Amino acid sequence: MAVDLSSPKPIRLAIVGVGKIARDQHLPAIAQDPRFELVAAVSRNAVVDGVANYRDIAELVAAGHDLDAVSLCTPPVGRAEIAMAAIDAGLDVMMEKPPAATLSEVARIEAHAVAAGRTLFATWHSREAAGVAPARKWLEGRRVERVTIDWREDIRRWHPGQDWILEAGGFGVFDPGINALSIATEILPGGWTVDDAEMHVPEGRMSPLAADLRLSCDGAAGARVPVTAAFDFLHEGPQQWDIVVDTDGGRLTLRMGGSVLEVDGDVSKAPDAEYARLYGKFAELVRTRSSAVDVTPLRLVADAFLVGRRTIVPAFAW
Repeated sequence: MAVDLSSPKPIRLAIVGVGKIARDQHLPAIAQDPRFELVAAVSRNAVVDGVANYRDIAELVAAGHDLDAVSLCTPPVGRAEIAMAAIDAGLDVMMEKPPAATLSEVARIEAHAVAAGRTLFATWHSREAAGVAPARKWLEGRRVERVTIDWREDIRRWHPGQDWILEAGGFGVFDPGINALSIATEILPGGWTVDDAEMHVPEGRMSPLAADLRLSCDGAAGARVPVTAAFDFLHEGPQQWDIVVDTDGGRLTLRMGGSVLEVDGDVSKAPDAEYARLYGKFAELVRTRSSAVDVTPLRLVADAFLVGRRTIVPAFAW
């Protein structure tokens, strides 16, 4: 049902997909935001205490809850049909990144939401990291010379036992790597292309555990800025999520996924509030009957798969 914009009542929300990201980030953010009331959860193998629980979106809709919106936290494969069903039920939709398994699916969901007059929010949580907005502002008016991305983390730590992430459509190392691309395209808006890619795919799996990309983006006076990105899903020890931007006015570095901003030795850091900001934006989009869908990071990943070379590496086991 549509939200009554004249009423201060919270947005009645269901969460679909109750995995690690939902428990670590979504549920705490919802609980802390008075603009939302969590009414139900949907999962094939998990439950959320204190709310109604269902196994799929059809069961949720059939239950007849007085719902306003859903937040989709499922893996990207299969999410399009869930989103379409939610829109058909008259619900506004927020989607965890990446918004779907393919660009065509996102276009289909977006067109359906527009036709139905529903709010659609394709989220990129890393863009809400504390250092991202000030980084973009600092870069304005400076000539960017090169960009270096190092995104290295341990799949066993962050995605333990989640085999889907190495299946077709699971994105592999691009599941975290797309976060880097979402930040890079936010702080350096304009035309981006993937010029070359090499992906390392473990024997018996479909998605890569490592990837090296050469990209380029729009620079000053029509120039192209070279960008290198190294993604590694088997990195042990200190985790690394860094973006370094060299300019004619100094060096800017975003560390720890954008939460730490360093400019020529001056460091600023702020607490993690990415998902709180996302839900704040969703509440505003619902209130204003607006949508926000940017597929730029997903398009770059798709391009990497189109032009990239695949190297088979030894089998991976948890």
